[in-house]
Amino acid sequence: MARRLYAHAFLDEFVLLYPLYAVLFADTGLSGAEISSLFVIWSVTSFALEVPSGVWADVFSRRWLVALSSLPTAAGFALWTALPCYPSFAAGFVLWGTGTALASGALEALVHEELTRRGAAGDYARLMGRAQALRTTAVALATALAAPVLAVGGYGALGAASVAGCLLAAGAGWALPESRGPRQEHGADSGKAGHGGEGGEEDGEQEGGGAFRAVLRAGLAEVRREPAVRRRLLLAAVLTGTTALDEYVPLLAAATGVDGTAVPLLVLLVEAGTAVGGWCAGYGARRLAPVLAAGALCLAAGAAGGHPAGMAAVAAGFGVFQWAMVTADARLQERVRDRARATVTSIAGFGSEVVAVLVFAGYALGSARLAPGPLLALAAVPYLAVALAPAAAPLLAARRRERRGGRSRGGGGADRRAR
Repeated sequence: MARRLYAHAFLDEFVLLYPLYAVLFADTGLSGAEISSLFVIWSVTSFALEVPSGVWADVFSRRWLVALSSLPTAAGFALWTALPCYPSFAAGFVLWGTGTALASGALEALVHEELTRRGAAGDYARLMGRAQALRTTAVALATALAAPVLAVGGYGALGAASVAGCLLAAGAGWALPESRGPRQEHGADSGKAGHGGEGGEEDGEQEGGGAFRAVLRAGLAEVRREPAVRRRLLLAAVLTGTTALDEYVPLLAAATGVDGTAVPLLVLLVEAGTAVGGWCAGYGARRLAPVLAAGALCLAAGAAGGHPAGMAAVAAGFGVFQWAMVTADARLQERVRDRARATVTSIAGFGSEVVAVLVFAGYALGSARLAPGPLLALAAVPYLAVALAPAAAPLLAARRRERRGGRSRGGGGADRRAR
């Protein structure tokens, strides 16, 4: 299980276009706002398909969706390099967004369910963290190879290598184990106690052909009725969505004043930091808030400095964000039932795409006045807000209680004056 998961994770991110596709867009003549609009198209496509694909994974086959997800992405990369222009870039992001949505929720649900069947659900965070680290390692290796491949074969060679990586990832996805069959129900839930038992009616709907509707209703009911699920879903969505900032790391690296050939090396440094964060997943989860605050400060300081050395602090920040993202996902998986696991995870993915769109829109608006460094420094604010939220929550609750008490006392005085 672990080896096949790691192989898929590595191949899925071994894309030589990653460190330079923003540069490709800029070389084609696109402005910062146009580049951000492409990222918005990407996210809009993903979140439009997030929940339907999650329901499909719960009803049909999670392994099938993971395997198929790499094929639209391969087609998008081929289109970018064959016909580099804004319409092609937009179409490529639609294809890439489709592939992202197909795998989102399906992979997490597949891994958690298989681990649960083997009595190893507690290994989820560690395995997914290492898988994420291998994804980042693949991006780092692709980044290291991008410059020499670009020098020898141009963007065409980068595109061909990226397409080949996606095709290999599809094969690795098909090799993942899946014990469940389409629309198969399980006798025991893998989530924690406290989830309601609505299975009988929904099972009837599934047998009657309403499988999609039944699973969607089960997932939405879980989010609606379980406060712990809602809190963890929101945390996962915010932390995952804000990592959209990594799309601007090449622009941040270029803004430090280094030569163009050094940009991939600075991007590689940040990817290395992200990989370290993935390898650390599964440890220190109780210290999420202070560690996340430290990561936010690292990002702000490193980005605002405008010096190549500041990229080391940016790398540390992104490592923390990667660790926090995996930690938040593991917390969410602990609370949801397997029946609608991919659906609930896709709802979190939907939320993360909404956050990503806000990030892209904010960068597009800010790029008219600010350079990449100050913009990414400001982007540390959401992480800092998430880190400080647990400490602020008791104070806000106490203030609300005081206000309610004050209104009650004030109302009584008014009544007495009226009498």
